[in-house]
Amino acid sequence: MGRADLLNDAVRAINAPHGLIAVYGKRGVGKSSLVRQLQQIALGDYTLIRKAGLSHCIPRRPRTYLTVYYQCDSTIEDTTALLSRLCNDQNDEDGLLRLVPNDGKEIVEFNRSKTISGGADLKVINWGVSGVESSKYARVVPGDVVQTFRNFISAVVAHQVRARTKRDGILILLDEIDVIKNKAGLGSLIKSISSDSVKFCVCGIAKEISALIADHESVQRLLEEGSLLVKPMPAAESEGIIVRAEELFGNNVVFNGDVKVKIGELSCGYPYFVQIIGKACIGKANEQGTKTVSDVVFQSVLDEIRSGQAFPTLESKYQRAIGTSEQREILLHLLAEQPEEETGITEESGRVYLRNTRKTADEFGITNVSQVIPRLIDKAYGPALVKVDDREGVYEFPDPVFRLYIRLRALSKS
Repeated sequence: MGRADLLNDAVRAINAPHGLIAVYGKRGVGKSSLVRQLQQIALGDYTLIRKAGLSHCIPRRPRTYLTVYYQCDSTIEDTTALLSRLCNDQNDEDGLLRLVPNDGKEIVEFNRSKTISGGADLKVINWGVSGVESSKYARVVPGDVVQTFRNFISAVVAHQVRARTKRDGILILLDEIDVIKNKAGLGSLIKSISSDSVKFCVCGIAKEISALIADHESVQRLLEEGSLLVKPMPAAESEGIIVRAEELFGNNVVFNGDVKVKIGELSCGYPYFVQIIGKACIGKANEQGTKTVSDVVFQSVLDEIRSGQAFPTLESKYQRAIGTSEQREILLHLLAEQPEEETGITEESGRVYLRNTRKTADEFGITNVSQVIPRLIDKAYGPALVKVDDREGVYEFPDPVFRLYIRLRALSKS
């Protein structure tokens, strides 16, 4: 499925009067970018949809929302901690608190920053209106963050969505939700709060939706029109990222056509890899005093990747995985080079099999793979690989971008 189909599904999901939106897929495929685009669509900005030639997909009367966006992090222990963050986030463009009517707040329409979006949203810009009791709007319940969150949402719907802005609802986008250690209760809460005026979007790394929201059976029924599996891009769309970058730079930096093709091929459909290679190419072109990313510039970047100089974070991960073992490094490369195969509708690729590597490994002098593999699956050193199921010798690279890096990274000289 190309991104045009995905955008079409995104428009449908936003304009469904009920339901949860779940954006999921592997690391580096562009999930967070899609979530931000969902936010723009919810705000009524269909610029990208029109550019994609999908104007016919836009409803005659599109639904519009006030939006809240929050990017989760691994310090959030559980659902209660997440709600506490949401109720206290003071971000003036994406936070929930900015929308909550309270004593002395006057909320009016404003245009969001152009760097964020071209849509419209709300921002608190005037304080000092007297004679308004906060109890009429949103009550904080000491010691009960769940009820406080419910009160905040109810207040926003009653006083902002319906009374002031005449929007259709509020959309709460929770990005990188997979990093929350304990999501128990989140699905039940979403199910109980969701309505024609309150919509949630959750996003995270997962092969299936149940890995993101699993604690309430009824949640599955909310996903009839909101399940968005983000797969790797077709090569042509990967090249399109470079084209858009050229436009953003006002064509002050130009990539040769064959370089665009090569970057698209090397990225294997992962936009994050396109971005980091493209950024490295621009940096190298600046070093060489040229505005053209030629084959020479591109080859210089590839040479730095192969030597471990280009991407310090990925190189650090590589060194942690292999340690001081030459055999472990060779095995890691052999596994990364295995051809990818279709394994199912929600597991598009990524599995590797030790049995397919043993013969070649033996030729490199790796006679006992079982002694080499443990560090590669040890969380203390990555992990570079994870065991897929109970079958012996079946693994997966949890970070496809890291796998692509291994393919380009040359073996260390002994």
